[in-house]
Amino acid sequence: MAEMAAEIVVNAKKFLILLAAVAAIALFFWFDLQRFLTLAALKSNRQALLDLYATHRLAMVAGFMAVYIIQTALSLPGAAILSLAAGALFGSLLGTLYAVVSASIGATLAFLVTRYLLRDLVLGRFGERLEGINRELEQRGLNYLLFLRLVPIFPFFLINLAAGLTRLPLRTFLLGTLLGIIPGGFVFVNAGASLATITSVSGIASPRVLGSFALLGLFALLPALYGKFKRSTR
Repeated sequence: MAEMAAEIVVNAKKFLILLAAVAAIALFFWFDLQRFLTLAALKSNRQALLDLYATHRLAMVAGFMAVYIIQTALSLPGAAILSLAAGALFGSLLGTLYAVVSASIGATLAFLVTRYLLRDLVLGRFGERLEGINRELEQRGLNYLLFLRLVPIFPFFLINLAAGLTRLPLRTFLLGTLLGIIPGGFVFVNAGASLATITSVSGIASPRVLGSFALLGLFALLPALYGKFKRSTR
């Protein structure tokens, strides 16, 4: 009886967390908050944001990180604009620090929600698309996760969901995410530091930049590929 009551309480907590997440996503689109996460909106509001940062530095940093964490945790659009905003407001180095840490925390929250609350739902919705990612993450862990973060083969949010469905340790996911998104994060944040010169978000990640990321991803994957080759030759 006590076990049943405890299970009911746990399920009720899960339901409330899911309800809050769904409500937050619905409100985001209902109020069309995405209109504030555009390049045009960032450029037109940059000076006002800089003025706020000059007088309320700690609050601005905390507010920015909170928004970035929520955006990533709920898989909402706008990550690229937030990274540009980090560079425009805080500069290349501090902006990269704030953006990368925030994105890593948000991704970890999405990972935990998927693992403990949404496993059955996500498998039903994305099961076939996630099968290959799941298998590689379980077998090669950190190396494969670094590869996925460095090389944009799959959407960022999909990797969070996929990893949450595997037995990948939380610390491995957090470390792989934190290290893997630094190069891409720096590219966008550094571009944001020269916001006036940007005409489109899509033009920031040039083929040369993407090629560099692919090379880094290959180096990250080499130990796993070597291990796989060694096992196949036995």
